Amino acid sequence: MEKGFTISGILHASVIVKDTEVALGFYCGVLGLELDSSRPDLGYPGAWLEVGNRQQIHLLEVPNPDPTEDRPQHGGRDRHTALAVTDIDCLQTRLENAKIAYTRSKSGRQALFTRDPDGNTLEFIG
Repeated sequence: MEKGFTISGILHASVIVKDTEVALGFYCGVLGLELDSSRPDLGYPGAWLEVGNRQQIHLLEVPNPDPTEDRPQHGGRDRHTALAVTDIDCLQTRLENAKIAYTRSKSGRQALFTRDPDGNTLEFIG
């Protein structure tokens, strides 16, 4: 394989949402992510959220092709985005206070899985 470049990181992950405002209630209200107000008008609703050093989650309000039924109960068996957190227990408490379901990692790692209001799975690793 020719060595002309290297992939140096993930800059953003996009998730499809039915309602940007509802999604922001979860991503900003529960998870505490900050909105990047520099998102241009792309011709459809959405939002860019700051996750870390030059990393973002992009919410795309477009027709949702993913079913929310018949998905695995444990998010580790579904497509997901994994995010690092500094305090997994604090996040667990936030999810419980917001009455949002989650499962702990079955591997024994300090990790948990939850879904956003549209069924997109997120893994959080402490």
